[in-house]
Amino acid sequence: MTYLMPPEWAKQDWLWIGFPHDADEWSGFLALAQEQIAAFANAVADSGQEVRLLVRDAANESRAKELVSDAVKLERRTYGDIWLRDTGPVVLAEGSNRKAMRFGFNGWGEKYLMEGDQTIGAELAADAGLALDVSDWILEGGAIDGDGTGLVVTTEQCLRNPNRNPALSRGDIEARLNRDLGFDRVLWLADGLINDHTDGHVDNLARFVAPNTLTLPRATGENDPNAAIYSDAKVRAEAFGVTVAEIPSPGLIERGGEIEPASYANFAITSKLVVVPTFASVHDTDGVGAIAALFPDRDVVGLPADAVLAGGGGFHCASQHMPSVPENSA
Repeated sequence: MTYLMPPEWAKQDWLWIGFPHDADEWSGFLALAQEQIAAFANAVADSGQEVRLLVRDAANESRAKELVSDAVKLERRTYGDIWLRDTGPVVLAEGSNRKAMRFGFNGWGEKYLMEGDQTIGAELAADAGLALDVSDWILEGGAIDGDGTGLVVTTEQCLRNPNRNPALSRGDIEARLNRDLGFDRVLWLADGLINDHTDGHVDNLARFVAPNTLTLPRATGENDPNAAIYSDAKVRAEAFGVTVAEIPSPGLIERGGEIEPASYANFAITSKLVVVPTFASVHDTDGVGAIAALFPDRDVVGLPADAVLAGGGGFHCASQHMPSVPENSA
């Protein structure tokens, strides 16, 4: 039996989302980050898809109830960071069967270690009734993106970083991606965005939007800090034989004089809706419009995510989806 990681645009049963709770992580931005995550949850729930919003404690739950509609289900959980794309279960499918995979997690290279982040994935999988396999290497869900045909994209900066799996060669990693997730081809990009806390997660740079079709940002303005990264990624993707569909970059986004890793590519795909993070950039409208053109079968909405980004991620990072069992396999 061969389990594969379905593409994100396949039908989903529900979406898990993490609700911000740590005032230190969102210093000065916690309330606004909560509002922006709540708006994300409301939008997905309003589209008709189930949303399970994780809340940390009673105070966190009370705050969430003020912000979300009755259509959003609240679940009290112990978790640290809200980035469930990395700490939640990765769900695989084979016909009518599903199972969850969990990998080692070391706080993005020992940088951010918080209570609950190493256990929340197994807890969510168990509550969903999924069998769980635990692998023998470190991998975060945001470090990979697949197209459903066995092709996966990632970055050298993250997967070959010595703070993750220093003993594994490139070939070792490719073998594990095949063994654990069903990927038989790996597109290696170089670096992720400047100042990305995750050491270059690919979901902030490059996303598959159809089989063998990858969307990448293009630089906007002469001062776009990631221009060389976008250009190199495009060259590598096209040399690999992948079709590239470009979207605008938000351009230079700074906070306190520091470059922020802002990207429209951190969009979340759900069954009926695509939610795109926006950053009060002059390029927001064009960015959302370019992504809408890539998903003619879904509604596409842009929602503010600058406060969410202040904590280190975006809408895709803060969520993890449950793929549906294909109707023709039941």
